[in-house]
Amino acid sequence: MTLRGKSDPEWPALVKEWKAAQECLRQRIVITPLEPLPRFVAGADCAFSTDKQTIFAAAVVYDCATRRIIEVAHATRSAEFPYVPGFLSFREGPAIKQAIGALNHEFSAILFDGQGFAHPRRCGIASHLAIELNQPGVGVGKSRLLGTFGKLAPNAGAKTPLMDGDEQIGVGLRTQKGIRPVFVSIGHRVDLSSAIRLVLACCTRYRIPEPTRQADIEVAKLKRVSDTPATSSHRSRIS
Repeated sequence: MTLRGKSDPEWPALVKEWKAAQECLRQRIVITPLEPLPRFVAGADCAFSTDKQTIFAAAVVYDCATRRIIEVAHATRSAEFPYVPGFLSFREGPAIKQAIGALNHEFSAILFDGQGFAHPRRCGIASHLAIELNQPGVGVGKSRLLGTFGKLAPNAGAKTPLMDGDEQIGVGLRTQKGIRPVFVSIGHRVDLSSAIRLVLACCTRYRIPEPTRQADIEVAKLKRVSDTPATSSHRSRIS
């Protein structure tokens, strides 16, 4: 499949459609405490083949009590669109949903490697997919898409508001002492306090929470061993 991009005559209409979809989904976001914090938390991430024609997705289920991954699912699809800032969910969403759909073990929240409310239209990939999946979701970005934040204390758990003008859209959160922060925002069916506590509960000795860190490891494996764009998915239980 050839990637559709700005040279496609239908591209302006497609982008307009994406914006409208995000603005519609934004109205469906539910902000509510996630109580109690779940024991089983899913994480999802994507990677692309060297030629950008194939997308590899992974979803995992993390047990916060035993601090281990108990299930992994993969999906491989042909990529349809290039990377466009602010529209990540339309590029990566189908593969991520396919991987999450292949999970059998229960989970009660999903951590996404990307933004939720911290987005120009307040509907990044974490909000978009959590709404479509009807699951509590949290955006955990390794970098900012937009917004400014103040100085952070050096200790683990330190946080500072991520602001877009006068509106708080998330937080910069230091998950480990003395390391750079991640950027946490609500996705759907959580509030910001719950999102922060969930991310910290899923962190061990690394900057990135285990559900998305392990999903990232899985997609890196897929990228190394797979060079076919054929659509597929599979899962594995870890005992």
